Amino acid sequence: MDYYGFINTCLKSLVIDKFGEETWDKLRNEASVQDTFMTFEVYKDDITMRLVAEACKLLDVEPDVVLRQFGEYFFEFCKRSGYDHMLRTLGGNLFEFIENLDALHSYLSLSYKEMNAPSFRVEKNSDGTMLLHYYSDRKGLCHIVPGIIGAVAKDFFKSEIRMEIVNQMEEGERTGKREHVVFLVTQEPTFSNRTRSNSKQSLTLQYLASSRNNEKPMNKEHQTLGCPMRRNHWETVRGLIHLGKGKLLRGFEPVYPEALCIDLKTFCNAFPFHIVFDEELQVKQAGVNIQKIVPGLQTMRIQLDQYFTILHPEVTFTISSIRMFINSQFVLQTRRDMMPESWKDRPMLELRGQMVWMESLQCMLYQASPLLRSLHELEERRMHISDIAPHDVTRDLILLNQQRLAEMELSNQLERKKEELRHLSQHLEEEKKKTEALLYAMLPKHVANQLKEGKRVEAGEFKECTILFSDVVTFTNICSECEPIQIVFMLNSMYLKFDRLTTVHNVYKVETIGDAYMVVGGVPIPVSSHAERVANFALGMIIAAREVINPITGGPIQIRVGVHSGPVLAGVVGEKMPRYCLFGDTVNTASRMESHGLPNKIHISPSVYQALKDKGFRLLERGEIEVKGKGKMHTYFLEGNLTATEDQIMGRSAREPDSGRESAQSGRDCNTRKALYKPPIQAIQRVQSEDRHPTVPMKYGDSFSDPHSPSLASERHTKNLTGKPRDSESYGSLHSENQSEDDPYQVKEEPAPPKATEQTATASGNKRIRTSFCVVL
Repeated sequence: MDYYGFINTCLKSLVIDKFGEETWDKLRNEASVQDTFMTFEVYKDDITMRLVAEACKLLDVEPDVVLRQFGEYFFEFCKRSGYDHMLRTLGGNLFEFIENLDALHSYLSLSYKEMNAPSFRVEKNSDGTMLLHYYSDRKGLCHIVPGIIGAVAKDFFKSEIRMEIVNQMEEGERTGKREHVVFLVTQEPTFSNRTRSNSKQSLTLQYLASSRNNEKPMNKEHQTLGCPMRRNHWETVRGLIHLGKGKLLRGFEPVYPEALCIDLKTFCNAFPFHIVFDEELQVKQAGVNIQKIVPGLQTMRIQLDQYFTILHPEVTFTISSIRMFINSQFVLQTRRDMMPESWKDRPMLELRGQMVWMESLQCMLYQASPLLRSLHELEERRMHISDIAPHDVTRDLILLNQQRLAEMELSNQLERKKEELRHLSQHLEEEKKKTEALLYAMLPKHVANQLKEGKRVEAGEFKECTILFSDVVTFTNICSECEPIQIVFMLNSMYLKFDRLTTVHNVYKVETIGDAYMVVGGVPIPVSSHAERVANFALGMIIAAREVINPITGGPIQIRVGVHSGPVLAGVVGEKMPRYCLFGDTVNTASRMESHGLPNKIHISPSVYQALKDKGFRLLERGEIEVKGKGKMHTYFLEGNLTATEDQIMGRSAREPDSGRESAQSGRDCNTRKALYKPPIQAIQRVQSEDRHPTVPMKYGDSFSDPHSPSLASERHTKNLTGKPRDSESYGSLHSENQSEDDPYQVKEEPAPPKATEQTATASGNKRIRTSFCVVL
């Protein structure tokens, strides 16, 4: 069985209106169904059933409660969808409304060809109650009916009703319907102002009638209502006189002729698709056009069920079954084996009409018309508009429905385009997020946002920050003895671990060139704990480097780390591929700390030492050394953090296994380790996935400031970069003039102080060099 998307759309609308978008998303994910449904597209019943079942679980309510609420909402949803006037005109009271529901479904089936609607039959009881018979192919949905009928009674007829199931059985009297539920409907009218006025008018009529017959009013209320009427008696009477008849409106009684003034030929031509049959289903009479299509009907006393089957309502072809559902529209279809040869390749003819029991003749009149939904169906059966009687509205119905089907197709196409646009919009939003993520990885977020808005980003001065440089020891030798893919694999494995640490300690990764890695704390968002963050990051780098294997030796790689604190100037340079650059002597000094450091050591300057000495870090004095371009400096080594565990520094949960360290410390020989460093692309991807462990940020005593806040703006002094002096020397060890061409990272146990060859160096070693440094991202 199938449902149109209209039903699922209604269910989605109910959940969103009552419980919100998040509940709908959770519900559809649990039910494994799509987000949107096309109104005129057919979907499997299973989708609706799963949604209802999951709604019961999610809301922790019984199915009958959910279905009843859905029934009430479905009625309102139909009204909002344009079916309000159609529903209001079905009947003047609840009994007539229910009695004509099948006719409404029959009309809708012209447009919704796949619709498999339930069927209703209603009976009046002597005590004013009704028995509502509900037939459906779908089991378990009967509780929708009280919701719909209750909403109709309350809205259209201003009455409250009670519905209870008095019988629920497997269908016996109808074929094709699996469920038959009988409801006892009890109405409790709630009078509106219009109803009260109508009641008063009826009482006034009773008073006038009693006055005319010299009778006294029945009660005091009648007397009260009658008083004003006596003053205008003749005007009231004249208003109640039926024009031209001179009789009061007391009811209607039809007048029948003594004999039927129509001959048989005229009747059979005027109603070309009618059939008269008796209790044994023997055909007594048939219209001329139905005889032309089904020649067997020209032979009298044939059995009607030999040539036709009943499609709707799905009942057995007997007079008793037909009389039980006589208020329903009947759809009969011709049997293919009884049709002429010319009809074997055509769709069968369907007739739709009314059954009328003629008590005096003990016969049934079936007054019908061809059931045709479009001009295409008319052509398929090789019929013409002229075959239908001019008075028959089927002519207009075919033409109007042809237009409606065209509108439905356009509406369906519009819905599909709308859905495609929604998917494209979602895809565009996802791509936008990817683009922004890439942009934010290259530039600080607030800087990137200003550039996206077309604004100029002014340079800013940061009075305090901490800069870190690191590089791989003997990197030139490794490059000369390894294949390029091995170098890529080694650096990728190392940088993934370092990048993860930037998230743990919330420091800004400035750039990487080759094996050099640069990080800054306190830029672009100032924080007071910038030195502590960079120090913990440096300790994490040393730990992470143990997990990266040197492709030559098979053991862990060795890195040098240098850290320095001081002021910098930062800004964006360039329009094409803009770079967030750092300028100042602090950058150069930090690079010198790295180039004059030792393997697996964190070399720090005096300013960093002053920032960390009372913060729980273990610091070791190195002493005074000669620093290129700086003269003699008293430097230190950062050995560890006395207040934080290794897991906290690495941003790991306490139970997270350190697979990389275990593999690095395992007893594999060097040849096996070297073999691992001839990786395919899949191996690089595997390393990337292995380094994406859940990250636990380390907590610090301060919090980041808003880069756009007024307080931050007052702390930073913006300057134009034009005319800023630049030094010919670049940063640190990457382009040092005093490095060996073979191995610029070769370090002795006690490195000799480099010669002062820079043109800008002064005689005094303690003076700063004005150095301009541009970081390339």
